[in-house]
Amino acid sequence: MALNKEQMARRIARELKDGYYVNLGIGIPTLVANYVPQGMNVVFQSENGILGMGPFPYEGEEDADLINAGKQTVTLLPGSSIFDSSTSFAMIRGQHVQLTVLGGMEVADNGDIANWKIPGKMVKGMGGAMDLVASADNIIVCMMHANKAGESKLLKKCTLPLTGVKCVKKVVTDLGVFDITPDGFNLLERAPGVTVDEIRAKTEGRLVVDGEVPEMVV
Repeated sequence: MALNKEQMARRIARELKDGYYVNLGIGIPTLVANYVPQGMNVVFQSENGILGMGPFPYEGEEDADLINAGKQTVTLLPGSSIFDSSTSFAMIRGQHVQLTVLGGMEVADNGDIANWKIPGKMVKGMGGAMDLVASADNIIVCMMHANKAGESKLLKKCTLPLTGVKCVKKVVTDLGVFDITPDGFNLLERAPGVTVDEIRAKTEGRLVVDGEVPEMVV
């Protein structure tokens, strides 16, 4: 069975490390804040000017003035701070964020990512993704393995306008976890009940399968 969005976020939360400053992109990545391991100190940064972002508020406790970059209401943890966007981007460009988790439309097997524009559809702009992919040392992409037409989103070469070149380190999809290597997508884990053959059939880019691939613990 493929993973649902919450399970994908929970798996990515296992990539967090104590003391990390982490930026979460729009979509599934925002759910990661709900699954920080017990006792771990992680500081979430939002490019619209928040440091110390907490999980989503319970229904009825929302503050409409407190939002993340995706316009979702969020909470603040004790010791958090709010500042202007220029300071936030200086933090990103200065490489003070250890991990960035982004959504994606396409990822190529060399680490290219396209996640901001579909030609012919109106968009407001690239947003903070351009700065994040240009500055972050560790970028994890979280996305569905295939699009609505069943076509692979893990490709030999991106077909959509690129956001960043050779910048993605790891991809977590509803089917598995992949490292980006010089040889392509290295399959590290597979979703419960999903076979290697199924993943191979749904991956257009180069896929590396090194021995027995463990089933993911979610």
